[in-house]
Amino acid sequence: MTTPSRRTSRRRFLKRTAGSVAAGMLAGMSGPVWAKPIGANDDIRIAVVGLNAHGTGDHLNKYLAMPGVRVVALCDPDRDVLARSVKRVGKASPNVRIFTDIRKLLLEKDIDAISGATPNHWHALSTVWACQAGKHVCVEKPVSHNIWEGRKMVEAAAKYDRMVQADLDKRSSVALGRAVDYIQSGELGKILLVHSWVYKRRGSMGKVGAGGGGIPASVDYDLWCGPAPKGPLPRKKLHYDWHWQWDTGNGEIGNNGPHHLDACRWAIGEKGLPQSVISFGGRYGYDDDGQTPNTQITVFGYASAPILFEVRGLPRKSGSKLMDPYNALSCNGVKLFRGHNSGSPNNGEIVVCENGFVDLGKLTVFDRKGKAVKTFTGRGPNAKQNFIKALRSGKQSDLKTTMLNGHLSTSLCHMGNISYRVGKAASLEQVNDVIKKDAQVLNAIERTRQHLSANGVELKTAGLTLGPKLTMDSDKEQFTGPFAKEANALVKRKYRKPFVIREKV
Repeated sequence: MTTPSRRTSRRRFLKRTAGSVAAGMLAGMSGPVWAKPIGANDDIRIAVVGLNAHGTGDHLNKYLAMPGVRVVALCDPDRDVLARSVKRVGKASPNVRIFTDIRKLLLEKDIDAISGATPNHWHALSTVWACQAGKHVCVEKPVSHNIWEGRKMVEAAAKYDRMVQADLDKRSSVALGRAVDYIQSGELGKILLVHSWVYKRRGSMGKVGAGGGGIPASVDYDLWCGPAPKGPLPRKKLHYDWHWQWDTGNGEIGNNGPHHLDACRWAIGEKGLPQSVISFGGRYGYDDDGQTPNTQITVFGYASAPILFEVRGLPRKSGSKLMDPYNALSCNGVKLFRGHNSGSPNNGEIVVCENGFVDLGKLTVFDRKGKAVKTFTGRGPNAKQNFIKALRSGKQSDLKTTMLNGHLSTSLCHMGNISYRVGKAASLEQVNDVIKKDAQVLNAIERTRQHLSANGVELKTAGLTLGPKLTMDSDKEQFTGPFAKEANALVKRKYRKPFVIREKV
């Protein structure tokens, strides 16, 4: 028999999730298991939520390969994606249950944790609901769609005492941890600047007519949209291209940026948001339904050292299958070069100090003349293995990337996008005038100008979007000063009922 306390718990959970599960489905069901320790010899029961592309290729495949872990449930609003994932699970879990609605999955009492790789606009809501249902969570990057809901995720993890891991996998690297310790030891002197970049080829997503794109018959579109506005599909493809539209995605800085900016923030030892941000760029090389920039420069103003982050989505030159190398000059005159001669992504982070620099991608220390003097090694469990280890130990300290760190690093991406979105059309001369004497940023602008010119785009005539320099109150996670009203309007989104994150989680 269901006890009164469990009835109360279930009623509270259903009320939080808008009570959308039919009452008839709940008859005779006991409430969710709340904080239950997982024994050393017990299987950990995982549900993977969001299975298209990364959800299967990374989350599902990794759990299937782990001893002592059982994938007991799969959830996706696309029935075709679910069918492919069930086939992938095969004999490893012949009784795996399938769901299109995460609210129904979360009522299952024998699920210990969910691992989520949904589109960005679902990350926060699925995490908050899972915490309220007594489940632990591993959530894909970017952990949130906006700054406000990221903070709600932190609050939910703390309130319900759940293990919530932000799936920013660089903190799982033993070698990178040693590199960070070396930087912070002061061996290379004061940190002057951090360079980071994501050069990843992105083609046009095309244009649709007034009627919108075609929604696959296999998709429950209401569930797919969830918190986001529901209307005609504003692009040709439902899947993946949502990254490049603001209602559902966060552009390339939000797509791959969280990994790199987390490493940057870790390296300089900052535990909050930057005091300022400025971002500028545009969408060049094609005319499509994308809203996010494919070329973007963002500067984060931390007291310890600024972070310069660059995005490029076009190739080395028109018609090429190769991506650019990273080729910059440090603030103390050292040439920073990361050679790259393939079409695969060119991503990385370089921490420039008074007496040399550390390439966090190559895990190598260089002196001021660019000579390699030290390399770091060491392997550890990947992010999913780390999550399972923490579930076994029950220790929050075993999580390599806590929800708080995931929120802060992801919020950098949101801050950059907010500056860009509040920005106005500007000429190259106007941008140079705003930047004035910052040689590092001026160098980045010139390199970007040359890159675009090689792709047939002349910045002098094409112009760009120049965001204002925004100031941030890190404690309140609100913008201050000029343009604060416009910027703070983008700190939180409008949620579509019943897919709402409450003020009090």
